[in-house]
Amino acid sequence: MEQRRPERAAYTVPEGETVTLDRVTGETGGDLVLRRVGAHYEIYSNGVFLMDTRDGTSEREMVRTGLAALPRGRSLSRVLIGGLGVGFSAREALDHPRVARVDVVELEPRVIAWHDGELGEAAGYVHRDPRCRVHNADIVRWLDDARAAPDPPRYDVICLDTDNGPDWTVVEGNGRLYEDAGLEGLGELMAPGGLLAFWSANAAPAFERALRGRFASVEVVEVPVARGVPDVVYLARGPHGAA
Repeated sequence: MEQRRPERAAYTVPEGETVTLDRVTGETGGDLVLRRVGAHYEIYSNGVFLMDTRDGTSEREMVRTGLAALPRGRSLSRVLIGGLGVGFSAREALDHPRVARVDVVELEPRVIAWHDGELGEAAGYVHRDPRCRVHNADIVRWLDDARAAPDPPRYDVICLDTDNGPDWTVVEGNGRLYEDAGLEGLGELMAPGGLLAFWSANAAPAFERALRGRFASVEVVEVPVARGVPDVVYLARGPHGAA
């Protein structure tokens, strides 16, 4: 599930009627809550604000920039997104004319279920689009299974928004995604000329160095936020050793 920056834990609820729509125990053991505040939706875990439907600029920018960087003339693109969240990343991909298929991997089954209800309005019920497939799975295990398949899928753009970034993961095992072995594995699922994108709540210099050691081209995009340090999107292409 998409997570947001830790400093937003002190998020102040704006004016408007507040309604708790659902409360469950999440896959990570925390108290997972969906609330509606006025016209918007919010997700909390153990009382900590995770995300809402008010903005989503950096999530959309992650997908938009990745697709814009594809080779000229590339069409019928396949996109893999780690983390469904409120659906902004998936919606950005589905709205792009060069995209033919979007696979989304989401850990929390209740987050997926919420998209069948009111939360689905925020991003236009992305899971109902015939080009979109939502997989309820742990992203690390799903990637391992994908690489082990007889005919592994290849993606033109892979976007990972499952954590607050390399330095603050949701699930302990997610740390593998940002290590050399994880980056090598992600490179194996990239189509020729494809691009890998990571969302982070802050700059992660050590991770950037790891990317530069694995990929021929690395770009760092800062996205200003209302308060605190900018969100950061890391873009990488050209895995070393790729055919």
